[in-house]
Amino acid sequence: MSDTFAVLNAAAPASPMTNDTPEARSTSYGFSPSIVALVSEASPQADAIRALRTHIMARHFNLGRRSLAICAPSAGVGSSFIATNLAVGLSQIGVKTLLIDADLRRPAIERLIRPPGPRGGLVQALRSNDMAFAANIDPNVLPNFSIMYAGQAASNAQELLATERFQILMNYCLREFDATIVDTPAANMSSDARRISGVVGYSLIVAAKNMTFLKDITTLSEQLHADKAIVIGTVMNRA
Repeated sequence: MSDTFAVLNAAAPASPMTNDTPEARSTSYGFSPSIVALVSEASPQADAIRALRTHIMARHFNLGRRSLAICAPSAGVGSSFIATNLAVGLSQIGVKTLLIDADLRRPAIERLIRPPGPRGGLVQALRSNDMAFAANIDPNVLPNFSIMYAGQAASNAQELLATERFQILMNYCLREFDATIVDTPAANMSSDARRISGVVGYSLIVAAKNMTFLKDITTLSEQLHADKAIVIGTVMNRA
């Protein structure tokens, strides 16, 4: 594995939504206090997210790579926290960023950034024959920051992600955005993360101190490599 990053207390706390930030007050979206890039700029967690962003910009996006799947060996290690905060952090330095919730089994992004009402998203984009993918993207949730929500949980998630349409969608996102961050389901729950990473091309593994076994990280890394995804590193969260 190429790099290991540290993020403090990265598991998202069960805190109420807030709109009490300069960015949030200009929208009708609800932002969880877990979005430390917005609400806790002086905290160690926010500093760690900025350090992660700097490293990934230098070692990944500045090399012309424009997509990254966020993967985890198991649930509960904070992968959605990392995906969302990294995406918001990239947008804050002027990178036109799209965050995709590709966990079609247990969507989590809408619990971190609550939309104003029911939203279509990835499920609807994959089920439709329409190529107007923008209709399923919430644009400008924050400056330079857009979201494609999951839309809903799907019992046929694996089949949807296995279609050629998912590849076509990702190609569209790479054309339209400077950076596309894709949140994926836990690898021990399904093979979805492997399929997503194979299409996205690059993966970042999220683990939790005192929770994730090294062998599970190694196994996931090997599986992702087998599916032609390049693992750029690991984020180790503190429990």
